[in-house]
Amino acid sequence: MIFASFAKKLLFTFVLSAVSLGAYSQTIKLGWNGDISASPSAQGGQGAVLGLQAALDDVNAAGGILNRKCELVVRDDLAQPSKSIQNMVDLIDNEKVVAVFGPTNSGNALAWKNIPNQKKIPVIGTNATATDITKPTGPENYMFRVSGVDREQAAGLMAYIKKGGISKKVGYMAETTGYGQGGLKDVQEIGILQGIQPVDVEKFAVSDTDMTSQLGKLKAEGVDTIVVWAQPTPLAHLFRSMEKINYFPMTLTSWGADQQAFADTAGKALAERPLFMRTISEDLSPRQKKLFDRLSPKLGSPSAFSNAAQAYDSVMLLTKAITQAGSTDGPKVRDALENLQSPYEGVMKTYVTPFSKTQHEALGSKDYLFIKWKDGKLVRYSDNVTKSLKDDDYKR
Repeated sequence: MIFASFAKKLLFTFVLSAVSLGAYSQTIKLGWNGDISASPSAQGGQGAVLGLQAALDDVNAAGGILNRKCELVVRDDLAQPSKSIQNMVDLIDNEKVVAVFGPTNSGNALAWKNIPNQKKIPVIGTNATATDITKPTGPENYMFRVSGVDREQAAGLMAYIKKGGISKKVGYMAETTGYGQGGLKDVQEIGILQGIQPVDVEKFAVSDTDMTSQLGKLKAEGVDTIVVWAQPTPLAHLFRSMEKINYFPMTLTSWGADQQAFADTAGKALAERPLFMRTISEDLSPRQKKLFDRLSPKLGSPSAFSNAAQAYDSVMLLTKAITQAGSTDGPKVRDALENLQSPYEGVMKTYVTPFSKTQHEALGSKDYLFIKWKDGKLVRYSDNVTKSLKDDDYKR
């Protein structure tokens, strides 16, 4: 299996890195806890780990953090909540990491977010997009993110539908995972704010390969626009199911459609149908191009580069926070992240006070692009509707 082979190579690389760093005293350990081998989103996890390691290589080459070398401890959670919880406890209690990055899957983050909050260890999300991940559940909140957020994506997609004014009947679909249902909740709530009432709401399992029954219901209702929240592979099977019954409504999806697993499973023609949002396109900035050229020989797919870039910036923001705090103490690092005193010119953008006590998301709607697949590439999409969208059109 390609994912499993890639994961073994990653883990072997980081074991070697740990051995080479053994000569340094008081090494700062940072953890990764996420899927790099099992789920439809594993390629994104692989990309994130490559981005983290690239950033740490640069940090170490510059003298480390607080004059201490840094080591990445990788744990593959196999997309399983129970395994992810186990990994989080192991990384914090046994490996003594000072911060954790990840996970790949939203449901896993929601399963263990109470652990870093209780143990006062900062977590910076690089992949998982569920809105509730960074929401506080008590007086302490150690969950940060440098990645897309479902509610921001949903706000953009629903604004597009409302502003376009061509949709007569709208339907919603979502997979039954925590990721899918969390995204569906965002879509439904923002739909109400936009005055959009769905004709029908359908669900499917992440393992389903035939959604013709659900699509048949939407077709019978005359639905001309569908909003879907799902991971790459089930999204691809959804479009294959559309082909079976010759039903192709305008379809807007979560950014699960940006993964190579979606394009490969759907095939070129079907992959070009959905409209979605992501934080990066094929039109790379000079800083993005430099990192892409460095990582591309190891990337399982070019589509995973967005996760790599977000992970790279996450390490650099954490580095600035630890340096500013003058300590790896969790509460001090958390406080520094919430009040970074100098800008960071990152791969994704220039970050100026990206976090605060009440806002733990480094990327917002202004950092998102409308995207479509075109000739095997993720290209920026533009039409009269996208060009006309203004801040007031985004309801949250």
